[in-house]
Amino acid sequence: MQLNEPITALKGIGDKTAALYHKLNIFTVDDLIRHYPRDYEEWRDIVKIGELRANQVNAVRAMVISAPQTIHVRKNMTITTVRVKDDSGACDITYFNMPYIKNSLQAGRQYIFRGRVILKNNRITIDQPKIVSPHEFAQNVNKLAPIYPTTKGLTIAAITKAIHLVTDALDFDADYIPESMRRSCGLPDLKTAMLGIHFPEDRNKMLAARKRIVFEEFLFFIVSVMFLKDMTTQEINDAPMMRIDACQDFIDRLPYALTGAQKRVWAEIESDLCSTHLMNRLVQGDVGSGKTIIAVLAMFMCVMNHHQAAFMAPTEVLARQHYESVLELVEQYGLPFKPVLLTGSLTAREKRRAKESVVLGTCNVIIGTQALLQEDVAFYDLRLVITDEQHRFGVKQRETLTQKGIQPHILVMSATPIPRTLALILYGDLDISVMDELPANRLPIKNCVVNTDYRKKAYEFIAKEVANGRQVYVICPMVEAAEELMGDQPVLENVVEYTEKLKKALPDTVCVEFLHGQMNPKAKNYIMEEYAAHNIDVLVSTTVIEVGINVPNATVMLVENAERFGLAQLHQLRGRVGRGKEQSYCIFITTATQSDTLERLQVLNKSNDGFFISSEDMRLRGPGDLFGIRQSGQFQFRLGDIYQDAAILQEAQVCAAKLYEAYLQSGMSLDEDSEYYAFWRHYEEHAASSVDFINI
Repeated sequence: MQLNEPITALKGIGDKTAALYHKLNIFTVDDLIRHYPRDYEEWRDIVKIGELRANQVNAVRAMVISAPQTIHVRKNMTITTVRVKDDSGACDITYFNMPYIKNSLQAGRQYIFRGRVILKNNRITIDQPKIVSPHEFAQNVNKLAPIYPTTKGLTIAAITKAIHLVTDALDFDADYIPESMRRSCGLPDLKTAMLGIHFPEDRNKMLAARKRIVFEEFLFFIVSVMFLKDMTTQEINDAPMMRIDACQDFIDRLPYALTGAQKRVWAEIESDLCSTHLMNRLVQGDVGSGKTIIAVLAMFMCVMNHHQAAFMAPTEVLARQHYESVLELVEQYGLPFKPVLLTGSLTAREKRRAKESVVLGTCNVIIGTQALLQEDVAFYDLRLVITDEQHRFGVKQRETLTQKGIQPHILVMSATPIPRTLALILYGDLDISVMDELPANRLPIKNCVVNTDYRKKAYEFIAKEVANGRQVYVICPMVEAAEELMGDQPVLENVVEYTEKLKKALPDTVCVEFLHGQMNPKAKNYIMEEYAAHNIDVLVSTTVIEVGINVPNATVMLVENAERFGLAQLHQLRGRVGRGKEQSYCIFITTATQSDTLERLQVLNKSNDGFFISSEDMRLRGPGDLFGIRQSGQFQFRLGDIYQDAAILQEAQVCAAKLYEAYLQSGMSLDEDSEYYAFWRHYEEHAASSVDFINI
């Protein structure tokens, strides 16, 4: 079996099942083996009924003391209950839509039941428990069972079976991480790592496997950054721009004074544009630090030097908002911008006209999405490309622009405040400018971290804000309810069901809609546009709104299961509110009771400083956070997290430097006897084409 084979090569996976895997972005055997568990279920020893606690998964050995009873609650809904006991007490067992279960349970007989414990009307109940044989329980007790991300129609058991087939068939003997590096960094070989991540014998072997895979992800990424850095440092700017007095005149006419950080960053960009080398700069600034006006100044200088500037946004809605903002600046200040909008949703006629104006040079500011990178988009005189939010130009994107004509200056704008020690590694190909000041007139967001008991008050507050003409975001960690609830973690709120819950809880006059990443692009665009136009009052969403929409009228952000997100991402989400003149609020609802988790969340209560929060995120992440916390959209590694795994990232950086230096010294042609040969062969075949700097 080969890694590049389609998953239909596996026994039992036909076209219909393959379509379900495709929803999870699993198309090949390699995709499947890299579909890592999101968590693990640990089978613990049998407990007494008297020791059961709500919201935990437990196993009990108990006797059935009454015949199972089935009632019809409504159409297509039955509930079967049975009473069981041991020598410490009694409890109820409940099954939904499983009337046939009564044929498997006899009064007076003893069974092992394993399931989630809940508290109903002050009575302990086990919901939907699995009836486990003594042999099966003995085989699984104290072991970790993988919990994979799933989709409707595809169970964890089916994915587990498929991955077993792959691990049995693949040859893992050829390891591309040099043995000396594995030894110095304490990493297992590839086969041990793959078996250890999917089917760990214990927690320590799982953690060792995870470290190996995270190290590998970081290593390939950093090597690619090194290649890109060498490319960019050698690029000569054959037409340095002239400093323009009109730029300072424009600054003086603004209704506010630039902060010290804005002045410093603009001076660095201005110097780059006038330099004999092409600019490759990251402007890293917190939400609301004023990056947009810096981008406008850069475009102004470019246009005044008779060149074209392009501005790439992560979504069509945000691209249109930037386009409209530029039109307002032209009208208000008489800026010499001739802007054009280029996005995927334009009609064929609109696209044709836009592309004609770009290639003929009748427009000088081109604003759009990745549609700017399409083959049939040719520029007249492109000299500056600005990418907003999570977009990062990689090797393929840089080559695309090069083929369009003149190599442009690159300016990357990021609202993700990453600690400098990590930023220097992750953005090694870019010069870094930091904007660490907020405008004096910006109202700080008011925050609170509360438990689920506060939810009723939160809904009342939301209704009040909407009645005052404001808008609200609600964030849930899941798109739909999980088909299988496993592990000790609480039930996670999902966008689809939560939307219905809110519609019932809020007045009928409040318009509530949902948004998530699995919707098609047209539907997502429509919802975001409707929200931006204030045709929607409350938007229930996953983290897809982390970037890509600017609604100054939104004043409330409510985050459910806040403990499931990293601090840096929660801060990014919080940045969706507080963009207007009104006071804004952020409510973090958590089901967590552990003191360390609550301490971590309290950081958000104490500070609105993104750089401080990201440093605390890195400091406070613990081993228990390895799979429970969602990471920021800036660097979407499969397993690696730049905060949790900062130490691994730094180890990978040292090893990447050794590999790259050896490669350069060999004249980019290593001998087969070299200990680094296997790495570079694998990199050239797989990693170089898969590393994407826009979003990994």
